[in-house]
Amino acid sequence: MTVTRTGVFGGTFDPPHLGHLILAAEAQAQLGLARLLWVLTAQPPHKPEQPISALERRLAMLELAIADDPYSEISRVEIDRPGPHFAADTLQLMQARYPETELVYLMGGDSLRDLPNWQRPSDLLAACRFIGVMRRPRDSVDLSALERLLPGIQAKVRFVDAPLLEISSREIRQRIRSGGHFRYYLPEAVYKYIVQQKLYI
Repeated sequence: MTVTRTGVFGGTFDPPHLGHLILAAEAQAQLGLARLLWVLTAQPPHKPEQPISALERRLAMLELAIADDPYSEISRVEIDRPGPHFAADTLQLMQARYPETELVYLMGGDSLRDLPNWQRPSDLLAACRFIGVMRRPRDSVDLSALERLLPGIQAKVRFVDAPLLEISSREIRQRIRSGGHFRYYLPEAVYKYIVQQKLYI
């Protein structure tokens, strides 16, 4: 049986922007991913009070963002089951669903730093082959300290070398609300959708 390697990229993607796409492309190339599954989170458990756009709109934007990427597809693993959705559960479900693949869980450096505070982080580590860490501006990760809290994590971390783009969905939403420029932070189809639907105003 041929074992392939699949990236798992989770988030609210509200909206999906060029930073997401660049980081995903670099992860695919540098980690040897045969495909990349985008896991759209309906309501992240660590952001219970944060207002989030309707799932249908975020799904529509994500579909537009990755439409021409042959390596990318959307996973409905968190869309089609009730929450709360924790990464450890999601990876275990995917491990059972795709036994022929090695799962590589993608996260930012800030998430790696906070991983010991996630639900069942040891189960998450056990369910994936590697953790692909996409560095972000000004993040700080002490792998030795993490190893003491989560034994075995150092052997699983693979850093992705990508441009440190200071783009965030939160900033884009703020720019739209304040009437600022946001066109060139987004794929063209996503920009047009936001304008047509009058999102984030």
